[in-house]
Amino acid sequence: MKTIDEMLHLALLTPEQHHDISAWIARADSPEDILKMPPPLWQAVERASAVMGIDDDLVRPPSLDADDLIGG
Repeated sequence: MKTIDEMLHLALLTPEQHHDISAWIARADSPEDILKMPPPLWQAVERASAVMGIDDDLVRPPSLDADDLIGG
């Protein structure tokens, strides 16, 4: 939910989209239920994620000093 809130704060989602997405997630009993979100809401999340570079963060290799951050 924090990411969805940040998307709203950055004006990447409208207040209505934020409300609808948040409500869908709150009602979902499983990740599979979240995946059943209506396409227009998914498209809004995907566009906002692209602007925020979320996908880039997920595929970026870990930094060489990552062990120091994890308790090394």
